[in-house]
Amino acid sequence: MSTDNLIKMANQIAQYFASQPDQRQAVFSVRDHLQMYWTPGMRRELLAWQTEHQGADLHPLVQAAVTGAGWEA
Repeated sequence: MSTDNLIKMANQIAQYFASQPDQRQAVFSVRDHLQMYWTPGMRRELLAWQTEHQGADLHPLVQAAVTGAGWEA
């Protein structure tokens, strides 16, 4: 899968959870969704891209989810 598609999907997931009133919970929800439904390869690719590009083009919730405690690539 292309990195562009991964970014697009991750941002869509973040948009869904962005309406949660507790932003900390929204970050956990994004992280949990990515860990439950994405393959390890997809998560590794997203993390590598985020690290290389400092999160450019990623929703802030995705950035926080992939760099926070508990993230498993």
